[in-house]
Amino acid sequence: MAVPRRRPPLLIRPVREPATVPPPLDGPWAPTDDRLDRADLLPLPDGGHGPEDVLIDPEGRAVSGDEQGRLWWWPADAPAGTRPTLLAETGGRPLGIEVDPVDGGLLVCDAYRGLLRVTPAGAVRELTGSGEVHLADNATVARDGTVFFTDSSDRFPLSHWKRDLLEHRPNGRVLAYDRRTGRTEVVTSGLYFPNGVALTPDESALMLVETATHRLLRVDLPEGRATVLADLPAYPDNVSAVGDGTYWIALPSPRLPSMEKLLPHPRVRQLVALLPGAVQPQPRRYGLVALVDGAGRVLRTLHGPSGAYPMITGVRQHGQRLWLGSLTAAGVARVDLS
Repeated sequence: MAVPRRRPPLLIRPVREPATVPPPLDGPWAPTDDRLDRADLLPLPDGGHGPEDVLIDPEGRAVSGDEQGRLWWWPADAPAGTRPTLLAETGGRPLGIEVDPVDGGLLVCDAYRGLLRVTPAGAVRELTGSGEVHLADNATVARDGTVFFTDSSDRFPLSHWKRDLLEHRPNGRVLAYDRRTGRTEVVTSGLYFPNGVALTPDESALMLVETATHRLLRVDLPEGRATVLADLPAYPDNVSAVGDGTYWIALPSPRLPSMEKLLPHPRVRQLVALLPGAVQPQPRRYGLVALVDGAGRVLRTLHGPSGAYPMITGVRQHGQRLWLGSLTAAGVARVDLS
């Protein structure tokens, strides 16, 4: 049964900000590797779409969700075109997915239900409700079971994420769920649509991205002090740790000059937010993921200039393969890294 959707505010409350200029895709960001346009597709069934994140669980299954609130799995070695098996239904909208270290189940950020736990058999239980979490987005799990996750906006639900970006206020935060006490605490707040998050290998900090300000941050633990590491040339989404001190970042779209020119004009942005979604500024159809180190230096980028697999929001390395999720595509994708 679908959970009720929160009504978004009718009007955004934009503030005047200096205009920014997107940097070009050159240097380490140059599109010299375009393999994302040749990715294998593993489709969702029944017209499903929007597998926002993807991971490989301990049983060797590629797991992802869809816009209808369902969780699906494919064998990690399945050939292209393989259709998945249903694992569970959340009744909401699953986004970030992580492995539960307790029993190999899943910890799921649901945009409308908060942080969920899904057992290996598919039973769903709320860990935090929608009353205390507004837009659970992406998570990372410490060795002691603490779940750090982003609450991207306290103003707008996922269905109206563009309004939060147009408002351009620090409406987001990072939370920590302690499974021993059942309590959820604020790690840091005042963030601009915080999205992907991953722990450093020594668990002394979080690698975090803000979608609205296209920044990569390091958040020291436990004090929550944030340091800007990089200004990215594209809007970032989910982040996943490789395990060796490097991190993959999914980047759904290169930055839009038209959006950034609007920053000094709050009244214009308020009017744009009232327009039908089809005539608002649209993400560019372009595939892009980046591998960075703990200092934010770019080590590798993979591109899909034609957008054959569009709006990449999830990325996960498993061996020598990279798995991709998307907010809009009709299935998950997979490419070889070698």
